[in-house]
Formats: sequence, C-alpha cells, structure tokens
Amino acid sequence: MRLGVIGCGKMGTALVAGAIRSGAVAAADVVGVDPYAEARRHFEATTGAVTADGIPDLAGCDVVLLCTKPHDIRSALQTLCEASGDGSFLAISIAAGITLTALQDAARAGIRVIRAMPNTPALVGQGAAAFCLGATATRDDAETAKRLLGAVGLAVEVPERLMDAVTGLSGSGPAYIYLVIEALADGGVRCGLPRADALRLAAQTVLGAAAMVLETGEHPGVLKDMVTSPGGTTIAGIAELESRGLRSSLIEAVSSATRRSIELGS
Repeated sequence: MRLGVIGCGKMGTALVAGAIRSGAVAAADVVGVDPYAEARRHFEATTGAVTADGIPDLAGCDVVLLCTKPHDIRSALQTLCEASGDGSFLAISIAAGITLTALQDAARAGIRVIRAMPNTPALVGQGAAAFCLGATATRDDAETAKRLLGAVGLAVEVPERLMDAVTGLSGSGPAYIYLVIEALADGGVRCGLPRADALRLAAQTVLGAAAMVLETGEHPGVLKDMVTSPGGTTIAGIAELESRGLRSSLIEAVSSATRRSIELGS
C-alpha cells in the first residue's frame, strides 16, 4: 500500500508514525505534503518517510489521509483528483464537520471516501477514533481505515449519523478529562500534597481507571462498587460528587458539544 498524507501537522504525523510502528505500512511507501517547511522536517524526522513538493506528487497513492484544516479539504481533494487522472484511490478525511456528501462532491466518480474523527491522545498512541464509509467504500477500505486509525489507539466504525456524537464524546472528551485531572490534583494540593505529586497521582489514577474498564470489560458501576466500602472514604466522596451534579454535567457536556458539531457541519 502506498500512502499519501496531505497535512503533516501533529495529527497527520501521529497517524503515520503509528501506522509505520504497527507494520500497517512501510516508511518507504509513505509520502507527505505540507506548505510549511518546519512541519515537513518534523514529519520526516518522526516517521522516516519523505515529503514532496505538492499534492500532485501524491498521484498514484492507494490511500490518502486528508489531515488539513476543514476549509482546505475540498480544494485539496479536488487537486488530488485532477492530478490522479483516471486513477482510483481511497481518501480518508479527519476534518471535523466535513460530511461524506461534501467529500464525495469534491471528489470525482470512482474515488472512495471515508470520514474519520480521531482525538488528540493519538499523539501518544492512546487515541479513540470513529469512522464511517462513503457509498462506494468497500469492506477492504473499512479494514484499511481501522488498521491505520487503530495503530494509535481504538478505532470503531459507526454510521455517519453518529459522527457528531463521536465528536462530542471522544473528540472533545479529552478536554473534559483534563479538567477532571486538574481538579483532582487541586483537591490533593488542598489536602496537603505537593503540586507535582498530586498531578502525577491524579493523572495515573485516571489512566489506571480507564485501563480497568477496557481490560476487564466490567461495567464502570461494577468497578466503582468494588472500591466503595460501606461507610468508607470513597462513598463519602461519591456522595459529594452526586450532590454537585458531576454525572449530569458530563452528560450535558457531551450533548452540548454534539449540538455544536451539528451546527458547524451545517
């Protein structure tokens, strides 16, 4: 598989680096393009792949990752289609709010498209991504997307009508959890812990709890009950969180972000 990348910024570089590490693609089979020299240098140094002068140089690639800003996606895809002539390829867009219909309208007949939404923890190999298939994309294309996105974390296929919910949950979700980590650390500092220790303990606690959910397959409520002794410290803390609406606040955060994603897409 020959892989092209339009946009060699942080996310494009992370996806390619993960794909190369996992063996999904060889560095020698990857070429990226980006208007900024610094981004190109970082991409080459991080991935071992090469960069080219412009989008037409990606003609002949089997798969192209569209990692530019949303407002540049359509023109980039049109330029690539013109350069590719009659050649066919799979285009995977990670631009927020750009629908499959918009991608297909920018492409020409015979070009398969996939819309994806990764999140920033992909930069450290712990991403959560969802993707949906265009009308002409095949099951082999779905496996390609899952292999590339899954190289830097979790990747799931969903129908396009759920992509805004994905944006509200896992796309925006890291920011919610950063707030949680910061607040937990502040609580530790308030109770006497040094700031650096409190922050490390808070972050590791969140990481460990997430790993327990993913690796055990248990419902979070079951895992919560395992920590919650009758009359103990944990139930005292949970009661305080419930009284202040933590659960409903997080639910509403996802709902609000989802609505905003719908607004941006329209």
